[in-house]
Amino acid sequence: MDADTAKPGLLKQAREFQVPPVLVPRFKEKAIELVLMLTALASVAITIGIVGVLSYESFLFFRQVSLLEFLTDSQWTPLFSEPHYGILPLVSGTVVTTTVALVVAIPAGSIVAVYLSEYASRALREAVKPALELLSAVPTVVYGYFALLFVTPALQRIWPDLPGFNMLSAGFVIGIMIVPYVSSVSEDAMRAVPLALREGAYALGATRMQTAWRVVFPSALSGIAAAYVLGVSRAIGETMVVAIAAGMQPTLTWNPLEPAATMTAYIVQVSLGDLPHGSIGYRTIFATGLTLLLMTFVFNLAGHVLRKRYRQAY
Repeated sequence: MDADTAKPGLLKQAREFQVPPVLVPRFKEKAIELVLMLTALASVAITIGIVGVLSYESFLFFRQVSLLEFLTDSQWTPLFSEPHYGILPLVSGTVVTTTVALVVAIPAGSIVAVYLSEYASRALREAVKPALELLSAVPTVVYGYFALLFVTPALQRIWPDLPGFNMLSAGFVIGIMIVPYVSSVSEDAMRAVPLALREGAYALGATRMQTAWRVVFPSALSGIAAAYVLGVSRAIGETMVVAIAAGMQPTLTWNPLEPAATMTAYIVQVSLGDLPHGSIGYRTIFATGLTLLLMTFVFNLAGHVLRKRYRQAY
């Protein structure tokens, strides 16, 4: 059989295996679905990998250090000649700076969200909201030196005995830094509230302020709670501001006017050192990171429960 005789047979087979045009969109959808699924699985795999590394290294750490000592000792001096491995000083520093940040960010972010959602005109909102979100684009090291060189001297005029490194200025600047996260997500949640609820409140004689705080705000509370949880997670994980402005001395104190170290600041401090890989001092950063991960997980879990409860209530 020559080539000219075989060619019609090959063309006929190619036509038989050709995909019908009707099925082409379905194959495209399946391909897109596969890509999206692989992307989602990749993010899950990365998370599992991070948790696995932290858990494995922390397990090796706790083979040498008692868990009871880790949770109850009031001193954290793992690099000293007489080491102590109590995580409480780092936890207290993290909790205090986060609390100060939330005291600043939650009221300010909520007020900004209410104004942009209920009071500002569309043109003003479209101008102010992107400008406010630009605060989240400023490098955190800039915020750190802003806290050290501007906020701390300003606070020392009120408290003359305030040390140069303190948790108050660090927490205050972290609060300013996370205001865009709180206000942006909260404003989106409030804008999603149906207009009929506002009109019903106005029909009953409510003022704009009463409508905003007694109708719109409670109706959007599930989304606002998500904004608060995002702010908490961002404040807990902040590194450079606390490393620059709060000091790196791990001290068990709940006074924001004193210097202290946070868990993220300690991780940075040790990571920049020359500790040998596999040493117990090196593994302290993984135990600290696992503790930080568990704290963040608890806050996110609480936020999920809160959102679910208020979503069912409203």
